[in-house]
Amino acid sequence: MGIVKINDELHDDVRKASVVMVRSINAQAEYWIKIGMLAEANPNMSFSDIMSEQMKLADVKAERVVGG
Repeated sequence: MGIVKINDELHDDVRKASVVMVRSINAQAEYWIKIGMLAEANPNMSFSDIMSEQMKLADVKAERVVGG
């Protein structure tokens, strides 16, 4: 484990997002880092595709709801 230095504005955005997403500040930063790494490694995949693939890898069975 280490320390990551980020600017105050980004830290404030992480803090605000962590409240919305009900995560700790560190968990929110880790989430954004992981998604960013996956997006860079898979530039042809959308965010939804990346999340769907991660759910499959974690053996989460989620059904897609279409319409209302």
